[in-house]
Amino acid sequence: MKFPRHAKLLRSHFDVAPFAAVLFLLLIFLLLGALLPVPGIPLRPPAADNLPGIDRPSVSMAVDADERLYYENQIVTERQLRVDLQAAARGAREPLTLIIHADKSVSYDRLARLALLAREPAIGITNLLLATLPRADAAPAKP
Repeated sequence: MKFPRHAKLLRSHFDVAPFAAVLFLLLIFLLLGALLPVPGIPLRPPAADNLPGIDRPSVSMAVDADERLYYENQIVTERQLRVDLQAAARGAREPLTLIIHADKSVSYDRLARLALLAREPAIGITNLLLATLPRADAAPAKP
């Protein structure tokens, strides 16, 4: 016995309007998303290759192109940085290494002042590293 079929699947004209509406909405969302600011500190660290990493406890700070200091994602003054580094060094079981994420336009004088600040006897951080980016043309490091 043959049952009659009344369903017409895709036998009508294909309507493009809903698909175009969704496409335009996605386009609007992507364009608006591209205009929103990206959170974080805008840094352009210098490039270097074949530099050692670190496997000991460390504390990080950043210096942007305008030489503003950042510690734990907050803008701090030199006095506040001194207090924060002292608290971090006091709470550590091993000697800490200070990692400075600095923009390549930061003056050498500013970096030297930060190194001397970390080496103060009240703070006691003796190891210091400058964060860099790998060179674009550098070969991968061999293990």
